Amino acid sequence: MRTPLAVLLLSAPLALAQSPASVPAAAQASNDTPTLTTNTTIVLVPALVTTENGEPVYTLKAQDFTATDDGIPQKLTLEEDSDSEPLALVVAIQTGGAAAHHLDRYRNLAPLIESMAGEVPHKIAIVTFGSTPKPLLPFTADPITDATPIKEAIEDLKPGDPGAAILDALGYSVDLLRAQPPTYRRAILLLSETLDSGSQLKLDDALRVISDTNTAIYSLGFSTTRSEAPTQARHAFKNDTPGPKGGCMAKDTPSGPDDSSADANEKSGSARSAGQVANQAYDCLGLLAPPLALAKMAFVAGRNGLRRNVPETVASLTGGEYYQFKDAHGIERAMITLSNHVPNRYILSFHPQSPHPGLHALTLRLNNYPNLEVSARSSYWADTEVPPAAH
Repeated sequence: MRTPLAVLLLSAPLALAQSPASVPAAAQASNDTPTLTTNTTIVLVPALVTTENGEPVYTLKAQDFTATDDGIPQKLTLEEDSDSEPLALVVAIQTGGAAAHHLDRYRNLAPLIESMAGEVPHKIAIVTFGSTPKPLLPFTADPITDATPIKEAIEDLKPGDPGAAILDALGYSVDLLRAQPPTYRRAILLLSETLDSGSQLKLDDALRVISDTNTAIYSLGFSTTRSEAPTQARHAFKNDTPGPKGGCMAKDTPSGPDDSSADANEKSGSARSAGQVANQAYDCLGLLAPPLALAKMAFVAGRNGLRRNVPETVASLTGGEYYQFKDAHGIERAMITLSNHVPNRYILSFHPQSPHPGLHALTLRLNNYPNLEVSARSSYWADTEVPPAAH
């Protein structure tokens, strides 16, 4: 059985926590969101390997994969029999905003969810959201039948308010999963539009929360018109942020619009705080040092991706999958594919060779299998320094 990633919740859901000044400002918690700290010497990398026709491949070994953490090669271990571990699944369904017109397409979703969970022991909870996430059903281990509460609840979904607080709903779902036994695999099935509207969770904090646990997010999204504008970049992981104006550590370098460490007074021209200096130093190191440059690029790309298409970006960040749908048939096709993929993932792990606080850029590729495709999480988050792996 695999060793779960150790995640410590430092505060209750509405409590505050102070990040040390040595941590980059991008990694610091805002003053109105919970803070998580990962104390770990192991990183889990679930991976799906498929043929060109999309069929899962089951026979590979650890030596068939190569992983890098911020560009640094890592020694991988393959966890055995991970497909038999139980699953905790939160189904997060947008009922507000534009989703109100799609609710009739979810009527036959319940048996597809049961199929996705597979034959292993599993628990399923349902969360709905518009402007705020709400628990529709707590975790239940009962099989889904014609008379089960899950089926009845999905068939009786009601339109919500005009909001689409996708990031808040994901943060809420992650909190629900965190309370489940560590022996359970964790997953979220998200059904939503592509653009967030009304979340209180800031982009930086959302990126941290999503990347800070071993939760795979599988997303089914319907298009939001603004996300299809031709001026939007097509590639989520493109670094289009210029270097600091006036030189790397120039004192007059302005704070960016997403600098979560600076309040209104600091942005108006008063003395720079320790958090601002730390954030600027992090930017400069990213420009100079290849490992931190990759981490910074991953952070910027992930944040930009959340602005453009939330369900697609969170699936990429966590090693899940993303499917667009236009009708009930599209949902059914995606769910059938997920039913075949979710139970058939490799669970790889490694001890970080070059740990640092903040977002880490992960890559996973296959050795000598040009005709196979591999997909895995593209990042993980560490809020505190962890000791390097022993050599």
